[in-house]
Amino acid sequence: RRLADALGAFYTPLAVASASAAWYVSGSATRFLAVLVVATPCPLLIAIPVAIIGAVSLAAKRGIVIRDPAVLERLDTCRTAIFDKTGTLTYGEPRLTDVIAVAARPADESLALAASLEQYSRHPLATAVVTAAAERSLARSQGEEVAEKPGQGLVGRVIAPTGREHSVAITSRHKLAARDPTGAAGLPPQAGGLECVVVVDGEAAAVLRFHDSPRADGRPFIDHLRPAHGLSRVLLVSGDRESEVRWLADVVGITEVHAQVPPEGKLTIVEEAVKLAPPLFVGDGINDAPALAAATVGIAVGTASDVTGEAAGAVVMDQSLERVDELFHIARRLRSIALQRAVGGMAASVGGLGFAAAGLLPPAAGALVQEAIDVAAVLNALRVSWRPGSLTDY
Repeated sequence: RRLADALGAFYTPLAVASASAAWYVSGSATRFLAVLVVATPCPLLIAIPVAIIGAVSLAAKRGIVIRDPAVLERLDTCRTAIFDKTGTLTYGEPRLTDVIAVAARPADESLALAASLEQYSRHPLATAVVTAAAERSLARSQGEEVAEKPGQGLVGRVIAPTGREHSVAITSRHKLAARDPTGAAGLPPQAGGLECVVVVDGEAAAVLRFHDSPRADGRPFIDHLRPAHGLSRVLLVSGDRESEVRWLADVVGITEVHAQVPPEGKLTIVEEAVKLAPPLFVGDGINDAPALAAATVGIAVGTASDVTGEAAGAVVMDQSLERVDELFHIARRLRSIALQRAVGGMAASVGGLGFAAAGLLPPAAGALVQEAIDVAAVLNALRVSWRPGSLTDY
């Protein structure tokens, strides 16, 4: 619509001036009327809205909900892309990748004891531990007196299949160091990703390491943003630990990283980016909502949060980077066809305007010519809703 307004600001005075000049030179008010009939800016008034509706329809067919059609116009102007980590560039499902035995106790035994506690937990990593134990065919035992206080880790008693009772705790490296510096000193060096420590009978038994698997197409998607879409700056922003965020950044090829950022920090980063260039923000969590609303274009990935969907200008329903790329191409296709139809329709109207000003088109014939121009413009604008051969280029 802003494109139509900009073109209309030039076209309307031209049409009125031409009609007035034709009347003044010829002395015939009929010629003034004929020029105005032919010069009616219907390609601007009809074709561009039809093109927008076509783009919204095409996006919906591809699982993309356009909440604010203005994003289709703004998206091609963005020069900075800001990505949340979890659920956006990753699958949002941490997996246990390493079980490192610290003491003499076998790693599988430590994992089985940990899974026996984690089966009672609602922590995001609990499912990964239980799943890993099941994949290794490790039996889970009954847990007793299980407690999970915020920030204190998971503790409880586990009765092993042998009948022996164990005191088990699942905690962090830092909390272990606070109460058992010697045990913490024996842990392997910290690596990228998430980790927790399994403590059995007061002794550190194993370190469990997790990674939230990056999306398979994450690297190709990030690599093509600059050459294909003109995004000169790409940021990764997350509230997770720096080691985990930097590990993912290395995998997908992002160099500018902001870790351990709270929701208000994400908002600040977006506001600073707006001062330099129009930013695009892609996120999926409720804590991303302020940043999504503040960005030039906010794209919510997935439907986990209604708040996130309300804050974003567009919602990609199936958590796919391919759909995000399709949105880029739909926006570019809309802009190209809308500009083509607006300028082409105006050019045809200007041609008809000249014939009417010269007295070669009476008002009735001018109306028929104008209708033909309008129908051609609308039919061409409908092409936006037709899916081309491909909407991705990576």
